[in-house]
Amino acid sequence: MPRPPRPASDREEASSAPRIIGGSLRGRRLEFVPDPRTRPMKDRVRETLFDLVGARVAAATAIDLFAGSGAIGFEALSRGASRTIFVERHFPTADLLKRSGRSLGVVDSIEVKTGDVLLWAKRMPELPKDRPWVVFISPPWEFFSTRCGELMALVAAMQREAPPGSTFVVEADTSFDADQLPQPGHWDHRPIPPAVLHISSTTA
Repeated sequence: MPRPPRPASDREEASSAPRIIGGSLRGRRLEFVPDPRTRPMKDRVRETLFDLVGARVAAATAIDLFAGSGAIGFEALSRGASRTIFVERHFPTADLLKRSGRSLGVVDSIEVKTGDVLLWAKRMPELPKDRPWVVFISPPWEFFSTRCGELMALVAAMQREAPPGSTFVVEADTSFDADQLPQPGHWDHRPIPPAVLHISSTTA
């Protein structure tokens, strides 16, 4: 059965540059070129996300693993993260992240890594461990069916490497079986259809 057309407000949001919705950079827009490979988290989902984890972001290292437009990582920086590490495999999109950093005046507080982050499960790069991480994992939703094993291996590898007191957020669609998450009993699940936020913290 074909999907019903998205509401006009959703179509407009998907085609316009994401804006930062809270913190010191509130109202600022990011550099953005509409691209089917980029699925910015909806404003209402992002707002709920930071209502849930905002206190943990302050002074933490934010890591945005499927960065796309960078809406999540820049939001974290706006809300007090000490730095944000973006990971993006599409080089033109990675360049847009750097341009957003320059236009927002936060270039010294970001790092953009390029490449397939799913390979980190086999070989983890050196990441700063001087403070807790808040790790955002918001991949293309088809990965939860086509590359789920690799994706869950990445989550598990990041959890093993994370400093104490770190927080993990996985955004999936409602069809994803949360029992596939590493240590499935340790996650809090917050449905915001068509998304579900899965949130877990490492031991302090």
